Amino acid sequence: MTPHPKIDAIVDTYLTLADAEAPGLVEGLYLEGSAALGDYRPGTSDVDFVAVTAEPPPAGVLERIHTRLGVHPFDGVYLTWDDLGHDPAELGERPQAHAGRLNRRGQVNPVTWHTLACHGLTCRGPKPEELKIWNDPGALATWTDGNLDGYWRRLVTRASHPSSLWWLTCLGGYGVVWVVTGVARLHYTLATGDITSKTGAGRYALEVFPDRWHRVVNEALRLREEDAALPTLASAVSGLGDHFGTPRRSLYGSPFERRRDVLDFAGQAITAAHELYEAR
Repeated sequence: MTPHPKIDAIVDTYLTLADAEAPGLVEGLYLEGSAALGDYRPGTSDVDFVAVTAEPPPAGVLERIHTRLGVHPFDGVYLTWDDLGHDPAELGERPQAHAGRLNRRGQVNPVTWHTLACHGLTCRGPKPEELKIWNDPGALATWTDGNLDGYWRRLVTRASHPSSLWWLTCLGGYGVVWVVTGVARLHYTLATGDITSKTGAGRYALEVFPDRWHRVVNEALRLREEDAALPTLASAVSGLGDHFGTPRRSLYGSPFERRRDVLDFAGQAITAAHELYEAR
Protein backbone atom coordinates (compact mmCIF):
# COMPACT_ATOMS: atom_id res chain seq x y z
CA MET A 1 0.00 0.00 0.00
CA THR A 2 1.33 3.44 -0.97
CA PRO A 3 0.40 6.89 0.39
CA HIS A 4 -2.05 7.74 -2.43
CA PRO A 5 -4.40 5.89 -4.82
CA LYS A 6 -2.73 7.60 -7.78
CA ILE A 7 0.60 6.06 -6.77
CA ASP A 8 -1.08 2.65 -6.35
CA ALA A 9 -2.46 2.89 -9.88
CA ILE A 10 0.88 3.88 -11.43
CA VAL A 11 2.79 1.17 -9.58
CA ASP A 12 0.23 -1.51 -10.46
CA THR A 13 0.28 -0.48 -14.14
CA TYR A 14 4.07 -0.49 -14.25
CA LEU A 15 4.44 -3.90 -12.60
CA THR A 16 1.76 -5.40 -14.85
CA LEU A 17 3.55 -4.14 -17.96
CA ALA A 18 7.00 -5.15 -16.69
CA ASP A 19 5.84 -8.67 -15.75
CA ALA A 20 4.10 -9.13 -19.09
CA GLU A 21 7.12 -7.92 -21.07
CA ALA A 22 9.79 -9.75 -19.04
CA PRO A 23 8.44 -12.10 -16.36
CA GLY A 24 10.69 -12.14 -13.29
CA LEU A 25 12.82 -9.21 -14.44
CA VAL A 26 11.82 -6.73 -11.72
CA GLU A 27 12.57 -8.53 -8.46
CA GLY A 28 12.43 -5.45 -6.26
CA LEU A 29 10.56 -2.16 -6.57
CA TYR A 30 10.98 0.68 -4.09
CA LEU A 31 9.73 4.25 -3.97
CA GLU A 32 11.86 7.20 -2.91
CA GLY A 33 11.29 10.92 -3.28
CA SER A 34 8.09 12.57 -2.10
CA ALA A 35 6.15 9.29 -1.93
CA ALA A 36 8.62 7.87 0.59
CA LEU A 37 9.20 11.13 2.46
CA GLY A 38 5.54 11.82 3.20
CA ASP A 39 5.22 14.82 0.87
CA TYR A 40 3.46 13.44 -2.21
CA ARG A 41 1.28 15.98 -4.05
CA PRO A 42 -0.90 14.32 -6.74
CA GLY A 43 -1.03 17.43 -8.93
CA THR A 44 2.69 18.19 -9.14
CA SER A 45 4.74 15.29 -7.72
CA ASP A 46 6.49 12.61 -9.73
CA VAL A 47 6.62 9.04 -8.45
CA ASP A 48 10.31 8.24 -7.98
CA PHE A 49 11.34 4.58 -8.05
CA VAL A 50 14.26 2.20 -7.77
CA ALA A 51 13.72 -1.04 -9.68
CA VAL A 52 16.05 -3.91 -8.81
CA THR A 53 16.97 -6.80 -11.11
CA ALA A 54 19.21 -9.82 -10.72
CA GLU A 55 21.34 -8.89 -13.75
CA PRO A 56 21.67 -5.71 -15.83
CA PRO A 57 18.44 -5.54 -17.86
CA PRO A 58 18.41 -5.34 -21.67
CA ALA A 59 17.79 -1.77 -22.80
CA GLY A 60 15.30 -2.87 -25.46
CA VAL A 61 13.08 -4.52 -22.86
CA LEU A 62 13.09 -1.43 -20.65
CA GLU A 63 12.30 0.81 -23.60
CA ARG A 64 9.27 -1.27 -24.48
CA ILE A 65 8.05 -1.21 -20.87
CA HIS A 66 8.29 2.56 -20.58
CA THR A 67 6.91 3.19 -24.06
CA ARG A 68 3.82 1.19 -23.11
CA LEU A 69 3.64 2.91 -19.73
CA GLY A 70 3.46 6.27 -21.51
CA VAL A 71 3.73 9.65 -19.86
CA HIS A 72 2.95 8.62 -16.30
CA PRO A 73 5.13 10.66 -13.88
CA PHE A 74 7.18 7.56 -13.00
CA ASP A 75 10.87 8.42 -12.82
CA GLY A 76 13.65 6.23 -11.54
CA VAL A 77 16.67 4.03 -11.97
CA TYR A 78 17.37 0.34 -12.60
CA LEU A 79 19.92 -1.27 -10.31
CA THR A 80 20.97 -4.82 -9.52
CA TRP A 81 21.01 -6.32 -6.04
CA ASP A 82 24.80 -6.22 -6.23
CA ASP A 83 24.74 -2.50 -7.08
CA LEU A 84 23.00 -1.72 -3.79
CA GLY A 85 26.08 -2.82 -1.85
CA HIS A 86 28.50 -0.57 -3.71
CA ASP A 87 29.42 3.11 -3.78
CA PRO A 88 27.49 4.62 -6.73
CA ALA A 89 30.65 6.52 -7.69
CA GLU A 90 32.15 3.14 -8.63
CA LEU A 91 29.23 2.06 -10.79
CA GLY A 92 29.16 4.60 -13.59
CA GLU A 93 25.87 4.96 -15.46
CA ARG A 94 22.69 2.93 -15.03
CA PRO A 95 19.42 2.87 -17.04
CA GLN A 96 17.06 5.61 -15.95
CA ALA A 97 13.49 6.57 -16.81
CA HIS A 98 12.36 10.19 -16.92
CA ALA A 99 9.27 11.98 -18.21
CA GLY A 100 7.81 8.88 -19.82
CA ARG A 101 10.98 7.85 -21.65
CA LEU A 102 13.90 5.57 -20.92
CA ASN A 103 17.12 7.55 -20.87
CA ARG A 104 19.53 4.81 -21.88
CA ARG A 105 22.14 5.59 -19.23
CA GLY A 106 22.41 8.17 -16.47
CA GLN A 107 24.61 9.00 -13.50
CA VAL A 108 23.69 7.71 -10.04
CA ASN A 109 24.48 9.39 -6.74
CA PRO A 110 24.50 8.76 -2.96
CA VAL A 111 21.13 10.45 -2.41
CA THR A 112 19.35 7.47 -3.99
CA TRP A 113 21.19 4.95 -1.82
CA HIS A 114 20.64 6.94 1.38
CA THR A 115 16.95 7.55 0.67
CA LEU A 116 16.38 3.89 -0.15
CA ALA A 117 18.23 2.69 2.94
CA CYS A 118 16.58 5.10 5.38
CA HIS A 119 13.20 5.94 3.85
CA GLY A 120 12.51 3.56 0.97
CA LEU A 121 8.93 2.37 0.51
CA THR A 122 8.67 -1.28 -0.56
CA CYS A 123 6.32 -2.24 -3.40
CA ARG A 124 8.00 -5.56 -4.20
CA GLY A 125 10.90 -7.47 -2.67
CA PRO A 126 12.61 -7.47 0.73
CA LYS A 127 12.32 -4.41 2.94
CA PRO A 128 15.30 -2.04 2.77
CA GLU A 129 16.34 -2.87 6.33
CA GLU A 130 16.74 -6.51 5.25
CA LEU A 131 19.24 -5.55 2.54
CA LYS A 132 22.89 -4.58 2.72
CA ILE A 133 22.61 -1.13 1.15
CA TRP A 134 25.77 0.97 0.89
CA ASN A 135 25.32 4.20 2.82
CA ASP A 136 28.28 6.48 3.57
CA PRO A 137 27.49 9.79 5.34
CA GLY A 138 30.80 11.30 4.26
CA ALA A 139 30.21 10.52 0.60
CA LEU A 140 26.68 11.91 0.82
CA ALA A 141 28.01 15.15 2.31
CA THR A 142 30.75 15.49 -0.32
CA TRP A 143 28.32 14.89 -3.17
CA THR A 144 25.85 17.38 -1.68
CA ASP A 145 28.52 20.05 -1.31
CA GLY A 146 29.53 19.57 -4.94
CA ASN A 147 25.93 19.78 -6.11
CA LEU A 148 25.55 23.21 -4.49
CA ASP A 149 27.75 24.76 -7.18
CA GLY A 150 27.59 22.06 -9.86
CA TYR A 151 23.82 22.44 -10.22
CA TRP A 152 22.28 25.10 -7.97
CA ARG A 153 24.79 27.97 -8.26
CA ARG A 154 24.74 27.56 -12.03
CA LEU A 155 20.94 27.59 -12.06
CA VAL A 156 20.83 30.76 -9.98
CA THR A 157 23.33 32.42 -12.32
CA ARG A 158 21.27 31.47 -15.38
CA ALA A 159 18.06 32.66 -13.71
CA SER A 160 19.64 36.10 -13.23
CA HIS A 161 19.84 36.70 -17.00
CA PRO A 162 16.71 37.75 -18.96
CA SER A 163 17.77 35.61 -21.91
CA SER A 164 17.53 32.44 -19.82
CA LEU A 165 14.51 30.14 -19.60
CA TRP A 166 15.11 29.97 -15.84
CA TRP A 167 14.68 33.77 -15.68
CA LEU A 168 11.10 33.22 -16.83
CA THR A 169 10.63 30.04 -14.80
CA CYS A 170 11.49 31.83 -11.57
CA LEU A 171 8.69 34.31 -12.21
CA GLY A 172 6.24 31.44 -11.78
CA GLY A 173 5.34 29.27 -8.83
CA TYR A 174 7.29 26.24 -10.04
CA GLY A 175 10.58 28.11 -9.95
CA VAL A 176 9.84 29.43 -6.46
CA VAL A 177 9.22 25.95 -5.05
CA TRP A 178 12.06 24.30 -6.97
CA VAL A 179 14.76 26.79 -6.02
CA VAL A 180 13.78 27.71 -2.46
CA THR A 181 13.14 24.18 -1.27
CA GLY A 182 15.94 22.73 -3.40
CA VAL A 183 18.75 24.71 -1.80
CA ALA A 184 17.14 24.34 1.63
CA ARG A 185 17.12 20.55 1.20
CA LEU A 186 20.86 20.50 0.60
CA HIS A 187 21.46 22.76 3.61
CA TYR A 188 19.37 20.31 5.66
CA THR A 189 21.42 17.34 4.47
CA LEU A 190 24.72 18.98 5.36
CA ALA A 191 23.34 20.01 8.76
CA THR A 192 21.73 16.68 9.71
CA GLY A 193 23.17 13.97 7.46
CA ASP A 194 19.66 13.00 6.34
CA ILE A 195 17.31 13.69 3.42
CA THR A 196 14.09 15.69 3.66
CA SER A 197 11.18 16.55 1.39
CA LYS A 198 10.37 19.90 -0.22
CA THR A 199 7.87 20.73 2.51
CA GLY A 200 10.24 19.46 5.19
CA ALA A 201 13.00 21.67 3.78
CA GLY A 202 10.75 24.72 3.86
CA ARG A 203 9.80 24.16 7.48
CA TYR A 204 13.45 23.59 8.34
CA ALA A 205 14.42 26.85 6.61
CA LEU A 206 11.96 28.76 8.78
CA GLU A 207 13.79 27.40 11.82
CA VAL A 208 17.38 28.05 10.81
CA PHE A 209 17.39 31.07 8.47
CA PRO A 210 16.88 34.69 9.61
CA ASP A 211 13.45 36.37 9.53
CA ARG A 212 14.58 38.23 6.40
CA TRP A 213 13.91 35.07 4.39
CA HIS A 214 10.70 33.86 6.00
CA ARG A 215 8.40 35.53 3.48
CA VAL A 216 9.94 33.79 0.47
CA VAL A 217 10.08 30.46 2.32
CA ASN A 218 6.42 30.77 3.36
CA GLU A 219 5.58 31.63 -0.24
CA ALA A 220 7.25 28.41 -1.40
CA LEU A 221 5.36 26.44 1.26
CA ARG A 222 2.08 28.03 0.20
CA LEU A 223 2.65 27.07 -3.42
CA ARG A 224 3.69 23.55 -2.46
CA GLU A 225 0.54 23.09 -0.41
CA GLU A 226 -1.70 24.39 -3.19
CA ASP A 227 -0.22 21.70 -5.48
CA ALA A 228 -0.62 23.61 -8.74
CA ALA A 229 2.86 24.96 -9.58
CA LEU A 230 3.98 23.14 -12.72
CA PRO A 231 6.89 23.85 -15.13
CA THR A 232 4.52 24.95 -17.90
CA LEU A 233 3.68 28.31 -19.45
CA ALA A 234 -0.01 27.82 -18.64
CA SER A 235 0.81 27.27 -14.97
CA ALA A 236 3.03 30.35 -14.87
CA VAL A 237 0.38 32.55 -16.52
CA SER A 238 -2.39 31.32 -14.23
CA GLY A 239 -0.12 31.96 -11.26
CA LEU A 240 -0.03 35.68 -12.07
CA GLY A 241 -3.50 35.83 -10.51
CA ASP A 242 -1.82 35.10 -7.19
CA HIS A 243 -0.35 38.62 -7.37
CA PHE A 244 -2.97 40.63 -9.21
CA GLY A 245 -6.23 38.74 -8.72
CA THR A 246 -8.93 39.20 -6.10
CA PRO A 247 -8.33 37.94 -3.52
CA ARG A 248 -4.55 38.11 -3.80
CA ARG A 249 -3.01 34.88 -2.50
CA SER A 250 0.66 35.64 -2.95
CA LEU A 251 2.71 37.10 -0.14
CA TYR A 252 4.27 39.34 -2.80
CA GLY A 253 2.78 42.21 -4.76
CA SER A 254 4.95 41.50 -7.80
CA PRO A 255 6.44 38.32 -9.36
CA PHE A 256 9.62 40.31 -10.03
CA GLU A 257 10.02 41.16 -6.36
CA ARG A 258 9.40 37.50 -5.51
CA ARG A 259 11.96 36.25 -8.01
CA ARG A 260 14.56 38.63 -6.56
CA ASP A 261 14.02 37.14 -3.10
CA VAL A 262 14.08 33.59 -4.49
CA LEU A 263 17.49 34.11 -6.08
CA ASP A 264 18.89 36.08 -3.15
CA PHE A 265 17.77 33.42 -0.70
CA ALA A 266 19.31 30.71 -2.86
CA GLY A 267 22.66 32.50 -2.90
CA GLN A 268 22.58 32.90 0.88
CA ALA A 269 21.58 29.27 1.45
CA ILE A 270 24.28 27.93 -0.87
CA THR A 271 26.97 29.94 0.93
CA ALA A 272 25.69 28.84 4.33
CA ALA A 273 25.57 25.20 3.25
CA HIS A 274 29.18 25.34 2.04
CA GLU A 275 30.15 26.70 5.45
CA LEU A 276 28.47 23.74 7.11
CA TYR A 277 30.48 21.35 4.96
CA GLU A 278 33.76 23.14 5.60
CA ALA A 279 33.10 23.03 9.36
CA ARG A 280 32.72 19.24 9.37
